Amino acid sequence: MSAPVDHATRHPDADDADIADMASWEGRAFGAIVLAAFLLYGIGSAATDRPIGITLVVVNSIAVACAGWIGFRLVRWAEHGVGVGYLVARVAEAVLLAGGIFLAEFADVADADNNGYLIAMIALAVGSIPFCRTLGRRRWIPRPLATWGVYGYAALAVGALLELLTDRPLTVLFAVPGGLFELVFGLYVVRYGFRRPTELESDPNPR
Repeated sequence: MSAPVDHATRHPDADDADIADMASWEGRAFGAIVLAAFLLYGIGSAATDRPIGITLVVVNSIAVACAGWIGFRLVRWAEHGVGVGYLVARVAEAVLLAGGIFLAEFADVADADNNGYLIAMIALAVGSIPFCRTLGRRRWIPRPLATWGVYGYAALAVGALLELLTDRPLTVLFAVPGGLFELVFGLYVVRYGFRRPTELESDPNPR
């Protein structure tokens, strides 16, 4: 019987090699989900009085939960706690987005959809800030892009929290940096996937 692997003493390059072990489609699927979420929830939440709207909201929740799982798989060896936090944040986002819509539409709970959205954005930001820091520190995406994500999600969390506390529509303004980040980030990952440090260092035209 082989001895159990002590993950605390893994080779320092093991977490980078773990990216190569992920099927290439997973990284691109992650980017596609990030991009699709704009349409799925945006269109679905605007048409919740029709079956297609509810369906799109549910599909969005399933998709973001899948993004959490892919993100967890990516960083689980490098920083396990960050991976778990990201997965929990994405699942919480999925539940809060769909749950808020369901409570508003089928239980007539006032502002459940908006409050569910705001709390979901806070949960997303809390899990995504350390996730982006890990991606940048490990050079799995360009560091400037990761830094943009950290500040963008921080702004999103501040805006959502202020709107919850003041009942003023502030989230849209504060969400602009994070929204633009997700658009650029999603396109980047769809195109390149999560790149290993050796790929970044050997690229004569780093992006």
